[in-house]
Amino acid sequence: MLEEVVATRYVAPLREGGSLPGIVEADDLGTYAMKFTGAGQGRKTLVAEVLCGLLARRLGLRVPDLVVIDLDPVLGLGEPDPEVQELLRGSAGPNLGTAYLSGALGFDALAYAVDAREAGRIVWFDALVNNVDRSWRNPNLLVWQDDLWLIDHGASMIWHHNWPTATASAARSYDATDHALAPFAPDLAAAAAELAPLVTEDLLQEVAAAVPDAWLAGEEGFDTPDAVRGAYVSTLSPRARDIHRRIELGPPDPRLTGRRAGWLVVGEGRGDR
Repeated sequence: MLEEVVATRYVAPLREGGSLPGIVEADDLGTYAMKFTGAGQGRKTLVAEVLCGLLARRLGLRVPDLVVIDLDPVLGLGEPDPEVQELLRGSAGPNLGTAYLSGALGFDALAYAVDAREAGRIVWFDALVNNVDRSWRNPNLLVWQDDLWLIDHGASMIWHHNWPTATASAARSYDATDHALAPFAPDLAAAAAELAPLVTEDLLQEVAAAVPDAWLAGEEGFDTPDAVRGAYVSTLSPRARDIHRRIELGPPDPRLTGRRAGWLVVGEGRGDR
């Protein structure tokens, strides 16, 4: 289960995202980027964040800590923006918090190199959960303490917006031609060999169990939250076995491959650009 904390102060909105997340402080003295149940994208965004975030962490990928944040809408009364006030009023109760990585920088492929193994692991994982929001236009990757961190998985698993077609949707290929890490020649075969055996039904059930009932209750076509959890498990489990064969990957960028992983050293690779 996710740790549960209580929001003690609403700090500021984060206007980079379409769902208007906010920075909040909580009673555990942590600072979090909070996504709201009352946002336009709805609670399925939060479900995707929990499932994908916890699964990625269990597979050894870096994702900031996730918590459930209980929100009292009174915290937003001093916020001058009416849109934010409305969002807070509509999000009383459990919301999702992601640990705020203070000082993190946005990923830039021309400044920070990723080796083929790490690129392959991330592209394979994004293919598994059908993450359509990790393009070079919007990488949703941060560099913090010299390591690459994955954030914002709310646009993943698009099949859960139409469960009757989920099996057919999950059987489709994954288009990674615009993926932020495609230019680094991701080693997908190695990633599949390493990660696919780890994605067992037991692991999927474990991460699905962490999703609060409140975000699953009342799902059309399902009698209980556990039935919805089972649908996620039965959709992801077979996909893990062969998704690497259905990843459409563009050609690598010779300017980026072969570089030492990490920040570009001043003067390194300049002749390639």
